Amino acid sequence: MKQTGDKAARMLTHQVMVGRRGHGGVAIGGGAPVAVQSMLSCPATDVAANLEQIERLAEAGCEIVRMAIPDQTALDAFRRVCEGSPLPVVADVHFDASIAVRAAWSGAAKLRINPGNIGGLPKTDLVIDAARGAGIPIRIGVNAGSLDAQLAARTDLTLPEKLAASAEGYVRYFEEERGFRDIVVSAKAHDVMATIRTYRLLSERIPHIPLHIGITEAGTAFQGAIKSAAGLGVLLEQGIGDTLRISLTDDPVLEVRAAWQLLAALDMRRRDPELISCPTCGRCKVDLIPIARQVEEAVGKLGRPLKVAVMGCVVNGPGEAADADVGVACGEGQGAIFRHGRIVRKADEAHIVDALMEEVEKL
Repeated sequence: MKQTGDKAARMLTHQVMVGRRGHGGVAIGGGAPVAVQSMLSCPATDVAANLEQIERLAEAGCEIVRMAIPDQTALDAFRRVCEGSPLPVVADVHFDASIAVRAAWSGAAKLRINPGNIGGLPKTDLVIDAARGAGIPIRIGVNAGSLDAQLAARTDLTLPEKLAASAEGYVRYFEEERGFRDIVVSAKAHDVMATIRTYRLLSERIPHIPLHIGITEAGTAFQGAIKSAAGLGVLLEQGIGDTLRISLTDDPVLEVRAAWQLLAALDMRRRDPELISCPTCGRCKVDLIPIARQVEEAVGKLGRPLKVAVMGCVVNGPGEAADADVGVACGEGQGAIFRHGRIVRKADEAHIVDALMEEVEKL
C-alpha cells in the first residue's frame, strides 16, 4: 500500500506496539500501515457508554482509542473499559502524574502525557518508570496551548520551532537520561501551516521517532475535515506520520470515517467503497443528488474496497469512470448501468439505485 512520498520519512521510524503483538495490538512506525485513532467522548466514569462507543468506533475502522482520565475517580472505570475493549486503549492524562502511573497498571496500552503540564521532569520520571514496568509506550504530546512557559516566551523562535524544540528536548531526555525509547511524539496546533511546519521539523530532527499527526481543535465536521485533510494530506504524502487522528467537534465515528477517506484518497489504505460522482450540470436529466446519496449509504455498508460511479450524463459516463468496478451513466429519466466501462443493463430513474446495487452484489 506504500505510494509516492510514503517511504522516505516513514520507513526510518522505529516501531512501537500499542497493545500486545498478535493479540489485537497495533504497530506504529517502522513501515507499518498508518494507524487510525480516535478519542472517546463519553463521561469518563460511564463504563457502558464508553464500551458502546468503542464498539461503534471499531466497526467504523478505528484501530486505537484514547480515553481521558480527568481525575482519580475515573481510574476504576478506565480499568473496566480496558478489560472490555476490543481495541487498545490509551490513557490520556494531564496535570497529575499519579493518575498516569495508576493507569499504566490498570490496563492502558499506552500513556499520553505532556511533560510540561504533568509536573515537569521529576514527575515525568514516575510515569516513565511505570510505563517501563508495565511494558507499554508513551506518547509525548505537546500542543501550542500548553508549551513550557519559558519556551513559549521566547521571541526568537516561531511557533513551529517552539513546538519542535519542546518535543525534541523531551525525546532526548527520555532516551539519553532515562534510557526509555518506546515513545511516539505529537506536536499539534489548530493552525494548519504551523502544524505542517512543526512536523516537518520533527521529521528532520528526530527521524527515528514515530509521529502521531493531527490538527488539534480543528472544528466541527465540515471545517475540521477540510483543515485536517489539507494539513495531514500534505504530511502523509511526504511520508510524515505513522498514526493519525482527525479531531472533530462531532461524533468520534465521523473522525474515523474521515481518516479512512483521507488515507484512501492518498492511495495509502483502503477499507470501504469509494463513490465517484459528478457535480451535476445542465446536461443532467435526472435528480442525481439524492441518487448519489442513496448509493453512498448503500455501499457504505459493504465493508470492502471497491469503486462505484454515479454519473449525471454520458459525457461523464463510462469513459471518465472506466476504472470503476460498477457505475451508472444517467440519461433522460433513466440510467445505463456499467461494469468496468461496459454497459450491462438499463434502468428507469426510480430503479437506478436498486439496479446498481444488484450489480454490486455480483462482484
